[in-house]
Amino acid sequence: MPRYKLIIEYDGTPFAGWQVQTHDPSVQGALREAIFKFTGEWVTPRGAGRTDSGVHALGQVAHVDLTKDWAPSRVQDAINYHLRPAPCAVLSCALVAPDFDARFSAVARHYVYRILTRRAPPVLERDRVWWLTHDLNRDAMQAAARHLVGHHDFTTFRAAQCQATSPERTLDRLDVAREGAEIVIRASARSFLHNQVRSMVGTLKLVGECKWRPDDVAAALAARDRTRCGTVAPASGLYLERVDYPGDV
Repeated sequence: MPRYKLIIEYDGTPFAGWQVQTHDPSVQGALREAIFKFTGEWVTPRGAGRTDSGVHALGQVAHVDLTKDWAPSRVQDAINYHLRPAPCAVLSCALVAPDFDARFSAVARHYVYRILTRRAPPVLERDRVWWLTHDLNRDAMQAAARHLVGHHDFTTFRAAQCQATSPERTLDRLDVAREGAEIVIRASARSFLHNQVRSMVGTLKLVGECKWRPDDVAAALAARDRTRCGTVAPASGLYLERVDYPGDV
């Protein structure tokens, strides 16, 4: 039974997240239905990450097993045809080894968060950024971000309903950059806790507003207390940018 690796882009705005829902539309559900219309098989693609409602993806990865040995280009084109008009597309499709797993084979996940800081509201980028009418101190946010890089207990920065067995994670990268009218935050790790990126962004925003000092973020991390976290940033600004696997260049 051939296994296919799909790289997927989607606008998360109309979806209730990646995972199949009983009553609400999901990315996984849209893909499953498109695959059924193409192959006649009810198979559920397994994703590298379960993005929440409203979160976008530039490079989500999933794998799916099909009975017939289709050409990858045929699989890509057929799924995209049946996905329309949903804001979701398969960017590439490739045959992979039977032991490839989109979730468990991943060695790194990369997220980007966009904060638009300007007086006028976003029009073309509505629901794709976190809009603030005031500027943020990028340098202070970067200084605060350094306290979070490395291996830590991230209890302060995970959702109360997070199902991970351990709150410990190794954050490989947390960079804050100014790109025109936007503050762009990039985070990389092998895996993240539920709401970890949005929790960290919301806390860094307080530093950017000079309501917190960078050292206050270190204190919040050390407290291992969810109530010490800043407001969780909205889903609209978050993107799953890329997922890395062994052998990727």
